[in-house]
Parts: sequence; C-alpha cells; structure tokens
Amino acid sequence: MIPVNTPLLNGNEKKYLNECIDTNWISSEGPFVKRFEDELADYVGREYATACANGTAALDIAVAALELQKGDEVIMPSFTIISCAQALVNRGVTPVLVDSHIDTFNMDVTQIEPLITAKTKAIMVVHIFGLTVDVDAILQLAKKHKLKVIEDAAQMLGQEYKGKKCGGFGDISIFSFYPNKQITTGEGGMVLCDSIALDARTKSLRNLCFSEDRFVHEELGYNYRMTNMQAALGVAQLENITNVVKKKRWIGETYNNLLADIESVVLPIACTDYCDNIYWVYTIMLKDNSQKTAKQVMNELSHYKIGTRPFFYPMHQQPVFNNMGLFSDVTLPNSEKLYKQGFYIPSGLGITLEQIHEVSDVLHKVLS
Repeated sequence: MIPVNTPLLNGNEKKYLNECIDTNWISSEGPFVKRFEDELADYVGREYATACANGTAALDIAVAALELQKGDEVIMPSFTIISCAQALVNRGVTPVLVDSHIDTFNMDVTQIEPLITAKTKAIMVVHIFGLTVDVDAILQLAKKHKLKVIEDAAQMLGQEYKGKKCGGFGDISIFSFYPNKQITTGEGGMVLCDSIALDARTKSLRNLCFSEDRFVHEELGYNYRMTNMQAALGVAQLENITNVVKKKRWIGETYNNLLADIESVVLPIACTDYCDNIYWVYTIMLKDNSQKTAKQVMNELSHYKIGTRPFFYPMHQQPVFNNMGLFSDVTLPNSEKLYKQGFYIPSGLGITLEQIHEVSDVLHKVLS
C-alpha cells in the first residue's frame, strides 16, 4: 500500500523526545513549548505564538480571542474543512459563504464585498492545497469596512504570498501540525498574532482562563494545551522546514512531468501572480467529459493499493448545518464541482521516487 501521506521524522526528533523523558518534562509546562512558539513566530514573522492541541483548537481560540459574538457574521469559503465553520457556529457566529476558483481552489474574493452587512465582523482566509488566497484584495476590503481577518494557514507553513510567509497576515492566524502537514507534532496547532493583548487572550483561552487566583474564572476557556513532547517534535521538525518545502515542490513537479499526458485530468497549476505552488497535496481534477467520477477513480486506485483522499465536501451542503437551518438556499457551483471531480494522491514527505512512478503507472492504467 502506498498511503496518501507518510510523515518524515529524520532530524532531532528522538534526541529532543529523549530529553523530555530524561528531564521528566512531558506536560505542557515543559520548555520546548515556549521554544516552539518563539521559533515558529520568528520563522513566520509574527510577534507572538500560542501552541495548542490541534488546528481545530487553534481556530476555536482565534474566534474566541477576537470576541466574536452571537449574531455576528464572518465571510469564509464554502470549500474548506468543517473546522473553519464549526469554530464560528459553536459561538453562535454565522458563516457567510463564498465560492472558490475552480483552478486554484481558493475563495473568490470578488464575491466578498456584496455580502458585507452591518453584521459582518470578519473575513476568514483559508489557503487551500498549495496556492494562496489573493491576500492583498482581502486586506484592502477589511481595512475599508473595518473588519477583522483570520488567516487559516494550516496547510501553508513555508509558503509565501508575494515574498511574505503565510501565517503572517491579518489580525490572527493559525497552523495545524497534523501528520499530513509540512511539520508535524502528531496532533497540534498554533495561534499567531502581533498584539500583546490578543496574545494574552489566546494563552488564557488555551488554558481554561485561569486567573491570578488560580481556580477563580471570569471567562470560560478551553483545555487546549500542547505537551512538551509534542513541542519537542515541532522544534525538531521546524529545523528542517527549508528542505521540507523543497521536497514538497519536487514531489509536485515530478508528478506534473509524469502525468502531463493524461488527457482526462486537470493537474494543479504551478503558480499564480503572487505565489508558486507548494503542493501541500497533489491534486487531480477530472475534466467535465470524464467517463468516471472521482469516487470511481479512487475506488479503482484502492484496488491497486494506492491511497487517495476526496476533496472537501462544501460547507453549504453539510447535513449538520442544513439541519440547523443554515445555507438552505445557497448554491455555489464551483465548490460543488470540486468535490465531485477532485481528489488527491500520495504526496507526503516520506514518499519515494519509486513510489511516485508506481502511482503514475497506476493512474495511467485507470485513466487511460
């Protein structure tokens, strides 16, 4: 089996984990947590960072830290993971959805301004799969309408928009360190900002909003702490981020060359006016005239022991939200098409050239 993702742990991971064990610092109080926060903030170009349990937790903290209230609205893409909308809905905030571009998979920023109302308080930017959102256009809208910007850069560590690192935009930003990300802590996330007051809130929310009188609480928070052992992995992984980005782009470029002759698919675009693809995952889009659906192709690939994952199921079609009365009259054709015709293939950091060739050979058989 060639899995859709294999992480790469070939640096100081064992050394730093042994240090945690040898010193008995395994909890969230250990020194690697602060070190990981400081080094990631420095890499991205942020002032402050708060390590937490996972990327979903990071989104929960970010939304709560901005003090978004019940009845507020936040504009975000429909084509994304449910964590983004869930973080809003759980606080009574209404997601207002826009469609995505069919080629970059990112939110269509031209659809945002007509949706801005007196209730709109923020825009959630979510970079998808390897290319960035048109950040400048969103920052201009946010300034014009006095809106907050939340940047979900979960898939984009190491990527740049016009030469500036993703995760460094807006009022608050987040990363995920799930095993399929550029660096992993097994589970884990990070919230970043440039405001000392906002940083204090994120750290309080992460840790149950303890006060100076430890068990007296003025606000409800979360137990979203990251352990010292997770952070030790993160520090070791971050040391190798330059090579990680290089390998991600090598994987993408190798697939581009091997699969260019398959006429029934659209391969990921290599660049836009503002970024080069980092190929967080390697995507396949079936053309409109394809004789097979994405699910059929994925099933056939699985028979050859090739791992795949489907694209995101759009937020406006999610049963859990429809049952809440959300998005009942929303139609976003590109998001719907992306789900029906898209999937991604093995492209984790542990993949070998031999495995890439094997995946290519099988794709040629299945899609010929």
